[in-house]
Amino acid sequence: MKALGRQIMVEFFDCDRELLNDERFIGEVMKEAAVRCGATIVETVFHTFNPHGISGVVLIAESHLTIHTWPEYGYAAVDLFTCGEEINPEIAFDFLEEELKAGSYSVVEMLRGLIKVKDGKLLHKPETVG
Repeated sequence: MKALGRQIMVEFFDCDRELLNDERFIGEVMKEAAVRCGATIVETVFHTFNPHGISGVVLIAESHLTIHTWPEYGYAAVDLFTCGEEINPEIAFDFLEEELKAGSYSVVEMLRGLIKVKDGKLLHKPETVG
């Protein structure tokens, strides 16, 4: 069995509250996290809520990185979902932990799309579907 992707779901606690409410900063660190883990950025969208908090997504060719912040609690929920064997979401995780100045975290990792393969090779973009 091989996995089509890996998903790391993180809860970062005791983060820098000002940083969690800075849309420019959040956008830049999320994009940099994608680059550092080897992903190809397709598009980004970030939104600041009133009175505070940011949600954003970095759509990557290999899936997505998302963040939702609650500055009033120093909390950020992050989802790092990557496909393929070339991308390492752990690099993005380590980078975000440092940049958000997280005091602690809780993390769950899942393998997504467990597929039986006959020849030991998993094609992520097979030529035919069906």
